[in-house]
Amino acid sequence: MSANCIISSHSPPCLFVLCVALLYTCIHSFTHLTRTTLIERGGESADSISRDRIGFDSGGDAQPDAVPSVQGTLPHFIQEPEDAYIVKSNPIKLRCRAVPALQIFFKCNGEWVHQNEHFSHEYKDLNTGLKVREVMINVSRQQVEDFHGPEDYWCLCVAWSHLGTSKSRKATVRIAYLRKNFEQDPQGKEVPINGMIVLHCRPPEGVPAAEVEWLKNEELVSSLTDDNIDTRADHNLIINEARLSDSGNYTCLASNVVAKRRSATATVIVFVNGGWSLWTEWSACNAPCGRGVQKRSRTCTNPAPLNGGAFCEGMSVQKITCNAPCPIDGGWNEWSQWTVCSSQCERQRTRECNSPVPRHRGKMCEGNSEATENCTDGLCTQTRKLRPPSRHLLHSNDVALYSGLGAGIITVAILVVAVMLYRKNHSEYGVDVIDSSALTGGFQSFNFKNTRQGNPLLLNSSMQPDLTVGRTYSTPLCFQDSTDKELFDPLPDIKVKVQSSFMVSLGVAERAEFHAKAPAETFPRDLSRDYCSTMDRRKKGLLTLNGPFSSCKEPLRTTGVFGHHGGRLVVPNTGVSLLVPHGSVAENMSWEMYMVINQGEASVQTLDSCEILLGPEVTYGPPGLDLFCPVAMTIAHCAEVDAENWNIQLKRRTQDSKWEEVMSVEEESTSCYCLMDSTSCHLLLDQPGSYALVGEPLTQAAIKRLKLAVFGTMEVGSMSYTLRVYCVDDTPHAFQGVVAAEKTRGGQLLEEPKMLPFRANTFSLQVSIQDVPQFLWSIKPFTTCQEFSFPQVWCSNQQPLHCAFSLERYSPATAQLSCKISVRQVKGHEQILQVYTAVAEVRLCSYCTITSQTGPKAFKIPLSIRQRICATFDTANAKGKDWQLLAQKLHLDRNLGYFAKQRSPSAVILSLWEARHQDTSDLDSLASALEEIGKIHSKIAYV
Repeated sequence: MSANCIISSHSPPCLFVLCVALLYTCIHSFTHLTRTTLIERGGESADSISRDRIGFDSGGDAQPDAVPSVQGTLPHFIQEPEDAYIVKSNPIKLRCRAVPALQIFFKCNGEWVHQNEHFSHEYKDLNTGLKVREVMINVSRQQVEDFHGPEDYWCLCVAWSHLGTSKSRKATVRIAYLRKNFEQDPQGKEVPINGMIVLHCRPPEGVPAAEVEWLKNEELVSSLTDDNIDTRADHNLIINEARLSDSGNYTCLASNVVAKRRSATATVIVFVNGGWSLWTEWSACNAPCGRGVQKRSRTCTNPAPLNGGAFCEGMSVQKITCNAPCPIDGGWNEWSQWTVCSSQCERQRTRECNSPVPRHRGKMCEGNSEATENCTDGLCTQTRKLRPPSRHLLHSNDVALYSGLGAGIITVAILVVAVMLYRKNHSEYGVDVIDSSALTGGFQSFNFKNTRQGNPLLLNSSMQPDLTVGRTYSTPLCFQDSTDKELFDPLPDIKVKVQSSFMVSLGVAERAEFHAKAPAETFPRDLSRDYCSTMDRRKKGLLTLNGPFSSCKEPLRTTGVFGHHGGRLVVPNTGVSLLVPHGSVAENMSWEMYMVINQGEASVQTLDSCEILLGPEVTYGPPGLDLFCPVAMTIAHCAEVDAENWNIQLKRRTQDSKWEEVMSVEEESTSCYCLMDSTSCHLLLDQPGSYALVGEPLTQAAIKRLKLAVFGTMEVGSMSYTLRVYCVDDTPHAFQGVVAAEKTRGGQLLEEPKMLPFRANTFSLQVSIQDVPQFLWSIKPFTTCQEFSFPQVWCSNQQPLHCAFSLERYSPATAQLSCKISVRQVKGHEQILQVYTAVAEVRLCSYCTITSQTGPKAFKIPLSIRQRICATFDTANAKGKDWQLLAQKLHLDRNLGYFAKQRSPSAVILSLWEARHQDTSDLDSLASALEEIGKIHSKIAYV
């Protein structure tokens, strides 16, 4: 029919049929378009989805009509799918949860995901009582790679209830990766202190974009803990003001979910350009008379150049000419006229020292300013009245006068000839006599003819006198203890040594006792009777726990106020310091602390007669000091440390002024810690008080170090020149006493001080002068070789000993002096001091005057590094990276029990390291130790 209508379309019936067909087609098209629109908006019906898209059976249970409807609300998503990244070949999971929901299906890239790929789960929410439906699907790497759309692979969820449908957000799925090479690596820099540091870093390309972190020396750098650092600006690292602690190796670390990448390491060096210190005061004119030179100097230490910084430009020394006024000696004017003869039969006359007046250190006139004589030629009565002379009396007096004068002249001539012959015959011999005690009293040489009673000469009976040479005996001859205090003050038991066989020729041997005692083989425990008795006699006059004898008996004292940041106390030029660690003082508190070196007359002696003082006695306080961690005290000592030869102990003064043993340095203790270095002793102390380091020699091989120095002075306007040789315990404190004393004398240091090992073999110390130019200089007789007894040297206890050589030049034109000073121990070591100097030259010694430092500048280790080390090592772990390993690598692994009882063992170890390395300028040893620990940790982790 339709065909017929189409064929004959012009007939009315056919037109009607055609119109009806067209109307039906339009209605069907409109219905189909409406359904399609609803499906795109999520409004498709459950039966159409199951039939046309998902593949449900028409009679299946999953038909939406078979599920009870939940009325009253549209589906609400509790969980929507999130963006995800596929790492390597691992699939990702996308989840959705909605309530109330009849069905939930995923739609990816515009296509519905098949029902078999969904994993559904339904449960009841206990809070709301509603049923919650959860659906999950897996997306594989292959699915993402096979998708070639204009945008990233995406998925969303569609959930519907009885009232309608809801859509979730789109979740993108991408394949994650991270390229290997950085687009820009950071570059090393050298920047001045307080300059800005900018390190650029552009990480490798990656999905997702890489996050950037910075490492300094393999430690994470964060702007959260340091306001001076900014890491937020486009992956760059910015340090606003460079500090010395900012020097190091920096690395840019980029990472995402796939991998981590490290950039090349950039080395940053923060350098300090040197700056000049202030000029010193102008020195004294180096010429005692006439034209000379004055100097002043400065040092490149304000600050000192560090890490390759530029040295100071300009001159470090300036010189100007000077004119020193020459001394003018005083001269007498003419005598005045005689006064009238007085009733006492005397007359007077005077003169004055004003022709010229002495000026510029010139000498006063020699002689008397007044003269008195008898004005009557002896013609006074017994009542002092003048009587007339008789002729007979005058004649007899003249004969007696002339006879006496003649006899006197003849006697004097005979004596002069005898003395000249005597000196000519014996000029090659010399007797060496010294007073080797008083540092401030000077050298007192004297002739044997004036030797007092009570000083008998002890001559070794095994030695025969040799009248041909004036050298030293292998076993010395010496006077025993003197009872005459007047001659030998200030030391009470000085011994005078004689080294020449010429003594026998003077007849002194008639008064000598022959004494021969072979030195003992074991010492001193098996020889304590002889050795210690000698020490007892010596100590009764000398052995007190004090410092060197100086012109000032006041103790050396330094003070400082310390808070939570700690600091350091230093007694300048003594080798004594006190380190107050950071955190030892409570916050918002401060203590005024002091440190004193006692060098007055002490009230106590050491407990054992065989012990000697190895360093100064040091006191720190105040007594009520309360700290959270121990302080570190450093005391210089003079012993060659050897446990086989020495028994060294730390002692402390009690309240009743007695000394008690705190610990032996070779034993372990939990009350304090003692670390013996070659020249210093480092102590960790909890209790303030007075401390001293004492030693007892165990064998004759025990050695005490002596410092030898020679000073010279030229008496103004005189032809004589004095050399003083000092033998003092080798500690800065003891030598400072020598310098202070010589400063008051105007002494010049003629040679760099040298060290002499002095053995505990009971043999004496000999000092001799050699190679004196005989045609330019003469030396006083009996002073070419001098000697200190063994007890004097061994028990000097920081008190200097010295002897003097007095020389006289033949001509004022002699301006140079050259000679050798030999200092040797009998059957021991020898040291030579070479003297070559201009007799008017002045050498000045410069010393450190810093007494206290507070805060971070007092420490070598920056506070941030110190805290990081403590946090790392204070807690032990299975890999062994704890404070015991730190102590081992810093060579502080003895007496670990002391560290174990501390609240922060690592902090105490670092304080001891600070005290031990206070004179060094870098952190190399600490950095090396930490590097070794890091290698050990890496090996353990690898295993």
